[in-house]
Amino acid sequence: MKAWRVHENGEPRAAMRLDEVPDPQPGPGELLLKVRAANVNFPDALLCRGHYQVRPPLPFTPGVEFCGEVVAVGEGVTGHAAGDRVITPAALPGGAFAELAVVPAAGVLPAPPALDDAEAAALHIGYQTGWFGLHRRAGLGEGETLLVHAAAGGVGSAAVQLGKAAGATVIGVVGGPDKAKTARDLGADIVVDRTCEDFVAVVKEATGGRGADVVYDPVGGDAYTRSTKCVAFEGRILVVGFTSGTIPSPGLNHALVKNYSVVGLHWGLYNTHDPAAVRRCHEELTRLAAEGAIRPLVSERVPLEGAADAVQRVADGTTTGRLVVVPG
Repeated sequence: MKAWRVHENGEPRAAMRLDEVPDPQPGPGELLLKVRAANVNFPDALLCRGHYQVRPPLPFTPGVEFCGEVVAVGEGVTGHAAGDRVITPAALPGGAFAELAVVPAAGVLPAPPALDDAEAAALHIGYQTGWFGLHRRAGLGEGETLLVHAAAGGVGSAAVQLGKAAGATVIGVVGGPDKAKTARDLGADIVVDRTCEDFVAVVKEATGGRGADVVYDPVGGDAYTRSTKCVAFEGRILVVGFTSGTIPSPGLNHALVKNYSVVGLHWGLYNTHDPAAVRRCHEELTRLAAEGAIRPLVSERVPLEGAADAVQRVADGTTTGRLVVVPG
């Protein structure tokens, strides 16, 4: 089969190489899946660079989530059959940017019928992150104000839709007019173009000076620092990631004086500590997709040969929504 592999760490476009490798075989408790669509995530770039919290042995295949079709079932696996359409995290070092992949059966979920392969591939990590972050960690309530950074990106776009589904007023921060239009189309009530507007001032004006109840921050750096200037009394700043490349150092004295919370989210830990909650979340996301309340924004479907370029563009921050690799 064909599979992209990283033989030496570096920038995705240079580090990824399309190789011909033997077809993998499922072991006990595993499934062999045909990759129907693989979503591109910022962690794929971090994996290529060797900067992710997980560092698989070289060479490895990046691609951390995908929609697939069951081809073969390993010993001891029940509840799955050939032909089933599913979504799952990948099992590194055998990632999703390949024609076939083997994954543990325990983490496999049915693909929502309301979504096509590319949309389903983009649902799992981004929307689970958004749902656990907004509901389990930040306790977003109906009628509250949610500020979403990178609102036109893959993670941010999911938070915008989930915030609207929860009955919040959503203020989206983006970089540029094209991304501003995308955020509006996603349902954001107010959109701020950070290249020419001050989101702190906009949030204060929109909330009568009270500030945002919840801040969803996958960016870090200056986005986090300035968010502390417009977070409400008893507000929650949700730390999701650091796509800016800068990890901020919170001023805990400021959190004390203004009475807000800084809340971290590492969604992957739920797979270990509370897998039943992951499945309950998937059921809720499937329901919301069926009702049309959420739908992953897939801006591009690229062939397998274009995977390295797609990962590089996501790393460079030049994309909107989701890029999805479709092996064909």
